[in-house]
Amino acid sequence: MRGRVLSTDRPIIMGVLNVTPDSFSDGGQFFAPDSAVAHARAMREEGADIIDVGGESTRPQGAVAVDVEEERRRVIPVIRAIVAALPDAVVSVDTVKADVAQAALDAGAQIVNDVSAFRLDPRMGEICAGSGAGVVLMHSRGDVSEMGTYIHARYDGVVDEVLAELRDRVDAAERAGVSADRIAIDPGIGFAKNGEHSLNMLASLPALASWGYPVVVGVSRKRFLGEIARVKEPAARIHATVGANVAALERGARVFRVHDVAPNRQALDVAWAISQRREGEVRVGERT
Repeated sequence: MRGRVLSTDRPIIMGVLNVTPDSFSDGGQFFAPDSAVAHARAMREEGADIIDVGGESTRPQGAVAVDVEEERRRVIPVIRAIVAALPDAVVSVDTVKADVAQAALDAGAQIVNDVSAFRLDPRMGEICAGSGAGVVLMHSRGDVSEMGTYIHARYDGVVDEVLAELRDRVDAAERAGVSADRIAIDPGIGFAKNGEHSLNMLASLPALASWGYPVVVGVSRKRFLGEIARVKEPAARIHATVGANVAALERGARVFRVHDVAPNRQALDVAWAISQRREGEVRVGERT
């Protein structure tokens, strides 16, 4: 990604930084550049590898599309400020608009996280290929106002259909010139998927991981976790998020998009350390 390399020989944490007034769990908290930079710094100190800056909400209820100028006004000053304050930080821009992506890359971002996987703006492929950016291609259906809802959550077989649709988007990105080693893929948990669909996709992550691209999961605070754990308030779903992420790690995910960095960093590092030991390598009670 633009001269940098992130190795997936350990779990990678992507910290969420929403500079929106209406995101589902933290809208309005980090709207000003100073507060956004302070939060980015805090996430870095807690172990975030990537800071993911987004200026357009895809929340489940009432998401409204933002025009290019407004989205740029929200995210570009924040990205510039983070790059200036934290020059070693890896910054991602969460956008479906090629013009916003270009401005963010010009401001110092290294990754484009497109929740439409270049579906809503075909120019994304050209811009990402030309800049050498890393890309995250996420499965979704519908436009920004619909993709977080159940409007398009109709499947004959969710796993097969999601894999086929996401494979098509990966192929489109590569045809546009984005090299395979710059692509990560995201099954889009909760996007055009109800709780049952999301659970099926998480259980089927090995099929996605077998493609050879780093797998990104974004389960943080989502409603299907609240349904399972019986937790209504999104910000209170930290423990549910950690549980889902550890299960996803075991099934091949390597990049984890989260609001709460510290608990996920600790849990994933411990789960990873255990997974790297062969069964029987260290016997119970044996000193190491």
